[in-house]
Amino acid sequence: MLLFAAATLLAAIAACVQGTVGFGLALTSAPLLALLDPAFVPGPLLVASLPLALAALARERRHADVRGVMTAVAGRVPGTAVGALAVAALPVLVLHVSIGLLVLLGVALSLWAPRFDPTRRVLFSAGVISGVTGTIAAIGGPPIALVYQHAAGPRLRATLALYFALGTVLSVAALWLTGSFGHHEVVLSALLVPGTAVGFLASGPVLKVVDAGRLRPLVLGVAAVSAVVLLVTALL
Repeated sequence: MLLFAAATLLAAIAACVQGTVGFGLALTSAPLLALLDPAFVPGPLLVASLPLALAALARERRHADVRGVMTAVAGRVPGTAVGALAVAALPVLVLHVSIGLLVLLGVALSLWAPRFDPTRRVLFSAGVISGVTGTIAAIGGPPIALVYQHAAGPRLRATLALYFALGTVLSVAALWLTGSFGHHEVVLSALLVPGTAVGFLASGPVLKVVDAGRLRPLVLGVAAVSAVVLLVTALL
């Protein structure tokens, strides 16, 4: 019951963040979920993100950049294969350190990356990187979010939601094929889904009163602290 309560709370907060900003589910929750149970990341967190992505897409579907997403997904295919093989081969300690470092890298890039134009080459490259990081640590959002960082809020959220929906299916399928997603991960996925549903519902009213630009630094700050906690815990 304690695990369920903690996982639900983390998932709800992270889902509210993603529903408002467009990304941040894994950035905000992956390090702490990994401390609760290493198996939460990446599989269950990816599964829990799927209904969240579909709901967000339904809310603002008219604004999605479908052509750009298809290019990014084409890049995600080889990246997903690399990430799935890494998850199957690497020990938990290495994965924990990888998650922590990927979160910190995602935060740094989100804060200081230069402006990218969403060309086909840029989108394909971002998809490859996202496939690796998304499959290893369920953190596939930052590379694509960077490409669309200057887009309007609805376009950013809808495009990321469509990308997450397609990319999540690829990553979970790859984890299952390599033996990294089984019965235990299914149970943990079920623990996270209620929290993500509550968080997404809460994001609707939040959208009306919170400017995503003001929320974004807070999200990145929480993500950075969580990553440092995970790294310190893993290395001690």
